[in-house]
Amino acid sequence: MTQRGHIPVMLDEVMEGLAVKTEGRYLDATFGRGGHARAVLSRLGQHGRLLLMDRDGQAIACARDEFAADARVVICHDNFSHLAQWQETKAGLDGILLDLGVSSPQVDEPARGFSFMADAPLDMRMDPRGGESAADFLARVDERELADVLWRFGEERYSRKIARAIVARRGRAPITRTGELAALIETLLGRRLRGKHPATRSFQALRIQVNGELEALRLGLDAALARLKLGGRLLVISFHSLEDRMVKRFIREHSGHQLGHRRRPLPSAKPAMLHAVGKTHFPSRHECETNPRARSAVLRVAERCIVGSVT
Repeated sequence: MTQRGHIPVMLDEVMEGLAVKTEGRYLDATFGRGGHARAVLSRLGQHGRLLLMDRDGQAIACARDEFAADARVVICHDNFSHLAQWQETKAGLDGILLDLGVSSPQVDEPARGFSFMADAPLDMRMDPRGGESAADFLARVDERELADVLWRFGEERYSRKIARAIVARRGRAPITRTGELAALIETLLGRRLRGKHPATRSFQALRIQVNGELEALRLGLDAALARLKLGGRLLVISFHSLEDRMVKRFIREHSGHQLGHRRRPLPSAKPAMLHAVGKTHFPSRHECETNPRARSAVLRVAERCIVGSVT
């Protein structure tokens, strides 16, 4: 079940940012297929600890298949937004990695419904154990809310037009397959950009909505801050601007910077709990050529500089 062909994004930059200590405790909160996790484990000593977490059951099955016999590894099937509730994190962590978005194996398996490249059930759930699928969401959402989702999460400029067409179409028959939705949007918008399917932004928006990705990120960042030890590193790889803006703002807010409004008084200064480490990282041209998934990746690194309560 292990997929060694999976290529981890910005592996060298991640390992440099984590600065792994041989006896440290690290959390890969988005295991995926373990490319980053293997590299961390290779640098841990006998008393080091690697915690692995993922909301996707298939990813967890791969983690157990490969790492369950290693006494240094502990595995948890859960959303990273709950990482502070996991007992194994309560002793504090020397490093936390969040590799956001959909993983290559999820996209590559048509039955998961993440991609418009193959016709499949319109699901898109990272954790199929619960919650509504993309098809369920499209069946019950009103036109205004759908347009808002497409605009906010997909930055789709034709969000109202697409929402109107989806609502009209479902009045005749429910939209239950990726191929149906992709064809509807393509017919509506045409091929406006060479090399980019017109349904790309809508599929992204629906995936973010169905999985509550931005709310999970908000909760996960707070939880990570609560669990990092003094000097512990937080690394976040983002793949679109919505995520990256949240991460950038989070680091800045907890770095002692005052983020106010020009027409309102500045808020009271807070002690710095994080500081950014180094520059923002982007994949090299060579990496983008060998691993196209990396093209939109952004890596930010921050370090815990004041110890908070660990409860």
